Amino acid sequence: MRMYDIIAKKRDGNELSEQEIQFFIDGYVKGNIPDYQASALMMAIYLHGMTEQETANLTMCMARSGEMVDLSSIDGVKVDKHSTGGVGDKTTLIIAPIVASLGVRVAKMSGRGLGHTGGTVDKMESIPGMKTDLDRKTFFNIVRKVGVSVIGQSGNLVPADKKLYALRDVTATIESIPLIASSIMSKKIAAGSDCILLDVKTGSGAFMKTVEDSIQLAKAMVSIGEHVGRRTVALITDMDRPLGSAIGNSLEICEVCETLKNRGPKDLTAICVELAANMLFLAGHGELSTCRELAKAQISNGAAFQKLREMVAAQGGDVSVLDDNSKFAQAAVRREIKARKTGFIHAMNTEQCGIASVELGAGREKKEDPIDYCAGIILQKKVGDQVKAGETIATFYTSSEQKCNEAEQLFQNAVTIGTEPPASVPLLHARVTKDGVEQH
Repeated sequence: MRMYDIIAKKRDGNELSEQEIQFFIDGYVKGNIPDYQASALMMAIYLHGMTEQETANLTMCMARSGEMVDLSSIDGVKVDKHSTGGVGDKTTLIIAPIVASLGVRVAKMSGRGLGHTGGTVDKMESIPGMKTDLDRKTFFNIVRKVGVSVIGQSGNLVPADKKLYALRDVTATIESIPLIASSIMSKKIAAGSDCILLDVKTGSGAFMKTVEDSIQLAKAMVSIGEHVGRRTVALITDMDRPLGSAIGNSLEICEVCETLKNRGPKDLTAICVELAANMLFLAGHGELSTCRELAKAQISNGAAFQKLREMVAAQGGDVSVLDDNSKFAQAAVRREIKARKTGFIHAMNTEQCGIASVELGAGREKKEDPIDYCAGIILQKKVGDQVKAGETIATFYTSSEQKCNEAEQLFQNAVTIGTEPPASVPLLHARVTKDGVEQH
């Protein structure tokens, strides 16, 4: 078998066999196939697409390129959740304790933030003492004992994806549905859970800017999951506005606590109930309506918050900051951002809001950049709210006035104020299952 022939076959729009895809992945990971040939194949896939079977085969070949986590030693159904990334998206740390408090096991590997999107691991590490680099044995033991553990991605998990993603990033082949879907799903499948819930963000703060593109990606990922024997559901959720009111690491942990104490922002609570309900549904806890009520009850009765405390304690974190958020380290500089005119907030360009928080120190542009866990933004006003000129619409937290100056310009440019109330936009756009698409 020759790489030249595989490239030519896909260049001409033909379907690659599993053996051909395996030959490519094995050879590229081992360094036997050069970047220029891999780039040529990526571009051919970008231009011609892949069939469902091809995409499933690519995903499994990528998943098997490194370690495969075996969760079979942990009793019960294991459910994983993946978000395509957003601003203010702290849902994992709310929904994982909800479902774990009902007996569903969550053994989750999460990533760090890069660019305008925050990472779950960074948020967790803003809790003093919190460990996210646990070895496999400790990770499994916490899941067995507590029911939930969230750690950073470790070990040699899906090396093919790391190599291919870096290549796609510099060869203009990122925006290919089969390549995006196989990148995400290979990591989820290698992580070993029985069921997978996908939270596909759509809008100005998301990778997919339109609902149509988001549904297309969701359908591809659900198809892969079902092809390889994982029960999979995807929700298309809105990211045309930041989720909740907090953007930034310790600020978002405070909002996680408030939400689990039944005092959280309505939008964040509503999305988390929906996500948790779908995880419970996948785990066999009944119809979706029943699962919704179960999720709401675990917030109301305090069981989900207690489960978060148990997980944080098991991973070495200081639970006293969860009980009393004022114990978190505080930012040196605080600035109130005022509305420039009177009217209604029509839009908040979510990506720009995320970039403003990075400017304040809450995120990183490069992997090696340090993070200021205290930095970030609290939104006092959201899309749809009425504001008066000079009224505070957000509060910035950071270490220096200079950072505030740069971030304020970005944030003000992200906010659009109009004279009339804007049309309401749903938080949940669609639900995608193996049976089709349910529009909301």
